Amino acid sequence: MKRGRIFGAVATFALAGALACAGCAGGGQGASTDAGKASVLDPADPVQVELWTYYNGTQQQAFEDLVKEFNAGRGKDTGVVVTSSSQGGVNDLAAAVTDSAQELVGSEAMPDAFLSYSDTASVIDELGRVADLSPYLTDDEKAQYVDSFIEEGDINGDGSLKVFPVGKSTETLQINLTDWQKFADATGSALEELSTIEGITAVAQRYYEWTDAQTPDAAGDGRPFFGRDAMANYLIMGSRQLGHDVFDIEGGACSLDLDRTTMKKLWDNYYVPMVQGWFSAEGKFRSDAVKTGDLVCYVGSSSSVVYFPKTVTVDDNTSYPIELAALSNPTFKDGKPCAPQQGAGFVVAKSDEKKEAACVEFLKWFTDKEQNTAFSISAGYVPVKKDALTLDNLQKAAESVEGTSENYLVNLPATLDTIEAGVYANPPFKGGVEARAVLEKALSDKAVADRAAVAAAVEGGATPEEAVAPYLEDAVFDAWLADLTAKLEAAIA
Repeated sequence: MKRGRIFGAVATFALAGALACAGCAGGGQGASTDAGKASVLDPADPVQVELWTYYNGTQQQAFEDLVKEFNAGRGKDTGVVVTSSSQGGVNDLAAAVTDSAQELVGSEAMPDAFLSYSDTASVIDELGRVADLSPYLTDDEKAQYVDSFIEEGDINGDGSLKVFPVGKSTETLQINLTDWQKFADATGSALEELSTIEGITAVAQRYYEWTDAQTPDAAGDGRPFFGRDAMANYLIMGSRQLGHDVFDIEGGACSLDLDRTTMKKLWDNYYVPMVQGWFSAEGKFRSDAVKTGDLVCYVGSSSSVVYFPKTVTVDDNTSYPIELAALSNPTFKDGKPCAPQQGAGFVVAKSDEKKEAACVEFLKWFTDKEQNTAFSISAGYVPVKKDALTLDNLQKAAESVEGTSENYLVNLPATLDTIEAGVYANPPFKGGVEARAVLEKALSDKAVADRAAVAAAVEGGATPEEAVAPYLEDAVFDAWLADLTAKLEAAIA
């Protein structure tokens, strides 16, 4: 039986008020834990805990401000003092904490808690260095969190809580509405067409042909319309939408489910439009191509929307302002909505009960509605409790959060719609990091290389149709799928 985490319409935001009231009961009837765990804390004998993060810039400042607020209030009352430091980026932090857990020469001592994704947490857990936080929360307390957010922290599938959720994101479709409108007015295209993956492909072809027709003397110089930031997400979530898990995980072991029909549909809606110039993958992130006017829209992290450009700069002499629009993550026409559930949580190092309780005391406070809402808005995330994860709460709170990104607010309804429709995070498994790296490059690298070959053939005198024809044969897809299968099998072996 497959084990995954998905949050959908069953637990909708319409229930948030009722759930919030239920959550106020604290350690009431049905509690599965010792609600007295926190009683080991003593304000007369405070305990200090050190937290490592990868927050930088605005995120780091927002987090440090909340740490100071905690220390002056709840921490002082309960006997907890929190210190924090940033270890650089996500990979820097993962490397540092893994070295610490293994007590490698030159590594620092393990922090009391650290930000982590489930893959890194699983590695540290195998070393016996991760605390189970489940006993520190009552059932009522756990019920206050979005189900799939808290379930993602159960990395072993045994009811434990090894990763404490603090802020989440997903993916949305982010659009240069200004340039879209010019195209839509000229062709009768509608934003509703972009709700499905097949619709995006059809609109991208239309856009390419429309821009190509503007230069009748030059064939095949149409412009790309769409791109994606995270290809592994497309393959994992797209396959799941169509009823198959690329990574079928059971008890920490992974088998592959690379259904040919499903993979062909994924191919037809990325590789095929890529080699024909309807999509592109220029720049480190697709927002770079929007900034230069080389893309109209892309699917990217909801937390990255703060970087969506406000201006298109064509060249040194030509630039113009643009407006952002956002839609929920597109789904295959016959598929079930499913988007990535993203965002690291805090892992608490296994220690004595007082240290663990102190970390949990901070994390409970940090994820309370007021604090977590303010932090999430500042950091580009969404909060993790049901009573906080509502459009009304976030919009009202944004009015008092200094420096709130306008892009964040524009994107917010699409983010919440995407989460409500269904988000998923696969559990960690042996070879998971390596397998995801294969997915990230396997389709996009081939598409980019083959598009370059098509463009070179056109430049050499071939018609666009002649140049692309060899790449649209089924044999090309089958060879790619065989190669992908071999690489994934090697990664999880």
